[in-house]
Amino acid sequence: SQSEQQILSSKLECVQSVKDGVLAEAKCIESNLVTLFSQKGSGAKTQTQSSLKLFQVETETLYKKVDPEDLYVTSMLYEREETERKVTGGEVIELVWKLCLAHSASFETADLFMTLVFELRHLSLEALKALWQRSSFKCKDNWQPLTDALPSCATEACVVLMKEIIASGEVEEDKVEYFFWSFSFIPKPTSGMIKALAPLLKLPGASQSCFLGVTALLHRFCSAYNSCDGVPAVQNVMRTLGKFLGGNCTVQDSERLGEMQLVLKAIGNAGLAAASLAPALSLCASLKSNPIEIRLAAIQAFRRIPCSVRVSDLLPTAD
Repeated sequence: SQSEQQILSSKLECVQSVKDGVLAEAKCIESNLVTLFSQKGSGAKTQTQSSLKLFQVETETLYKKVDPEDLYVTSMLYEREETERKVTGGEVIELVWKLCLAHSASFETADLFMTLVFELRHLSLEALKALWQRSSFKCKDNWQPLTDALPSCATEACVVLMKEIIASGEVEEDKVEYFFWSFSFIPKPTSGMIKALAPLLKLPGASQSCFLGVTALLHRFCSAYNSCDGVPAVQNVMRTLGKFLGGNCTVQDSERLGEMQLVLKAIGNAGLAAASLAPALSLCASLKSNPIEIRLAAIQAFRRIPCSVRVSDLLPTAD
């Protein structure tokens, strides 16, 4: 049929000449044949010839030699020199307005947005709340710069503000999901962040992103600090997750089955902090009246629990 015929036929041939490891010459011929509305393979044809030749090589270096003592190893994260000046809410509001007026796909916008993120890190919770009241507006293209910048801020004050925004329902569901997933990438979590986020797990209809985002933050916190299971905020989260288990993960219907699988996945996400729930997980896995999905999820929840808990003694043995 006509729809199956090849409309465009293209061909590119190049001959390259390399001398002493350097490309000395390249000659290319590109041809394109368009056969739309043509008969027997004829049609409109274009042919382009190009030639590139190396004339000379500069032997002088165009850069300054660097003293090895001035070099240092660093990560690929954005860096900015810390300034002693105090960032004010008025300056940040002005930044948001500039972002609204700037072209959405420009270097200026990228630089302004990065500046906004770094300046948010200098603001207290009170200053952030006042900023949100004055700058949570949308630009003409329906963009909220402040909403997009908060997840990259990664300070305790920014996390607490995001929690309050989530609980109040002031932003759309996709932004709420964005907030939750950003918690997984906070480099230096604090117990204050965990304390602030813990109540979200108890909200009716808490989403999968909520459970997984909060417990991923918990895992990162416990990976950086010893004896995290003694931190009250951590204990609070694990008590909440333990109550969902109900002792042995018994479920009554398919809806409850899905919720239990999510909770077990979140417990596995929590890792080191979940050691206190190991006995309950063992019961969930060994109870033969539990659906096989629950028993497998309970076993998988052990994946980050440390060996010192002696997982092998808690897991059920095969009959």
